[in-house]
Amino acid sequence: MAKRRVLLVDDEVTVLLTLKAVLEISGFDVDTAASAREARSKIKLREYQMVITDMRMESDAAGREVIQAARTAAYHPAVALLTAFPDDDWADIGADKMLVKPMQTAILIRQIEKMMDTHAAKLQRLANSAAAPSTAAAPARTAVPAKKKSAAKRLPSKKSPAKTPVARKKVATKKRKR
Repeated sequence: MAKRRVLLVDDEVTVLLTLKAVLEISGFDVDTAASAREARSKIKLREYQMVITDMRMESDAAGREVIQAARTAAYHPAVALLTAFPDDDWADIGADKMLVKPMQTAILIRQIEKMMDTHAAKLQRLANSAAAPSTAAAPARTAVPAKKKSAAKRLPSKKSPAKTPVARKKVATKKRKR
């Protein structure tokens, strides 16, 4: 299985290096960026399955800039906001998930793996739905008429009671007796 590439963005070097080591031990290929500007540059140069960014770095809007760059990338990475200052508008700014610092390592890894799997499935569904219209160019098939309802499922008609299953049985037994 190919390593899953992650871009980790945080201006605190100790957090950046610690998380990088934890993710690499868990089998991720990790690039780091210590600023929003560096992160935006790396997002343009390489493809990542996930971008994990701090919110407040060189400015309060730095995390938003990284998220926006990831959202406009042609390869559509999953995006997680890693912050010590939880905010309710994380989804509104484009993040898929908010991760709150500090966090237990095992929980962090499980959340990242689950998020990557969910995001990969979402991308696959989008790719499949995008491919579906191209199959419409194939030769048209003839329409198959809808199945007729069986007599047993029909409701009795007020006009002709002989069309109901019970009435048919009575008519058939009367004909046999004659």
